[in-house]
Amino acid sequence: MIEVIQGDITKIPVDAIVNAANTSLLGGGGVDGAIHRAGGPEILEDCKKIRSKQGGCPVGTAVITTAGKLPAKYVIHTVGPVWNQGKSNEEALLASAYLSSLKLAVEHEVNTIAFPNISTGIYRFPKQRAAEIAMDTVQQFLAVNAVIEKVIFVCFDGENLEIYRELLKTVR
Repeated sequence: MIEVIQGDITKIPVDAIVNAANTSLLGGGGVDGAIHRAGGPEILEDCKKIRSKQGGCPVGTAVITTAGKLPAKYVIHTVGPVWNQGKSNEEALLASAYLSSLKLAVEHEVNTIAFPNISTGIYRFPKQRAAEIAMDTVQQFLAVNAVIEKVIFVCFDGENLEIYRELLKTVR
């Protein structure tokens, strides 16, 4: 039900991939830029429509768009928190980003979903703690929701891969 791999999230054939977006939804660096580049202009067009309706995507929430040219049906854009030494409710906001993404997935009958390591890049959230929050949030959600059959954590770097593999051992 939970899998951990190292790779490029834009190449994962699932119902939905999650984008570690910024509040503007206009693309950026890291995984956000990679998803927009690989998916093509349709994703940005959908993001612009969402912006005109609600003005962006607040931290800890999520929105859904087409996946354009990606091998997924949807992109769920979520905004994780910027790490501020734990002084700005970052842990709860990160959990909320994962939970909001999972709830949107269920609303759209997503059976398979791939997550990047949200907030651990330029937002500097400590990788170990971010992985613990991600794994805990996903496990708790899957325990009471049967729609999602598989969650894949797609790690960009080896450090995150090892952290997630160790956490996964304690899950089983």
